[in-house]
Amino acid sequence: MATLLLIDSSVSPEGVSASRAVTSTFRKTWEEQHPDGTVIYRDLAVDPLPHLDGVAASAGFSDPATHTPEQQAAFAVRTQLAEEIEQADAIVIGAPMYNFTIPSTLKAWLDQAIIMGRTAGETPSAKGTPVVVVASRGGSYAPGTPRESFEHVQNYLESVLTGGFGFEVHFIVPELTMAPSNPAMAELIPLFEASREKVQQEAVTKAKELAERVAA
Repeated sequence: MATLLLIDSSVSPEGVSASRAVTSTFRKTWEEQHPDGTVIYRDLAVDPLPHLDGVAASAGFSDPATHTPEQQAAFAVRTQLAEEIEQADAIVIGAPMYNFTIPSTLKAWLDQAIIMGRTAGETPSAKGTPVVVVASRGGSYAPGTPRESFEHVQNYLESVLTGGFGFEVHFIVPELTMAPSNPAMAELIPLFEASREKVQQEAVTKAKELAERVAA
């Protein structure tokens, strides 16, 4: 039975959020291909994880038999996240750009889910799992644009998801999402609309591709 892990992190609700619009399309397409499958869903804006603290961090580097009750509770959260990752045949992550980087809630998920010797390290437990990142942004930070050097979403996630977890990473990038609401960007609305249409099709295509790979 196919399992999809879907993580949203936008503070905006569905219907407003550009990243949620794309992750929702991916999920719908995936479920059409695997109607009897499972979707593990985490909405980090609605139900945020605690940021990694000293208790949870130390628990990841010590023998579970020696854990204090506080470490046991903290590590149980991290273990659950690891299990969700390991169960997944594919992962979709909504990662809107906030202040040139990812939401802090998504960073908390990453910090909690990276467990050296299990999900990360020499032999990551979910190595090779395909991950689709929906990296929406209000402007454009593509190569050759004036703000190319401010792009710290794709660069960072490419490093941590491949270098840390060993995932196979793909990006879908909705751009210029602020154009309809920012008068200064009014002339860019046609480009925003083209981007919106393009990423929706990319979500459908990638969902079908990964769903077929699981079924093969």
